[in-house]
Amino acid sequence: MSPGDLAPAEAARWAARAGLPLPADRHAAVAAVARHIHSVVAVLRELEFGDTPPALAYRAEQENPDAAV
Repeated sequence: MSPGDLAPAEAARWAARAGLPLPADRHAAVAAVARHIHSVVAVLRELEFGDTPPALAYRAEQENPDAAV
């Protein structure tokens, strides 16, 4: 079962396995949030980053060499 079709009972089972037992009235809400997070992450996984350097390589002062410092 993928998080995209996560049922409330399955969300409760996953939470319990992680040591986070949920009250019964929270199962549906947790499942809905997990489905939403999964849909956002799925979009991010489709992005092509190619030769994008890691954030540590970014230097703002080098972005526009003609700008006054």
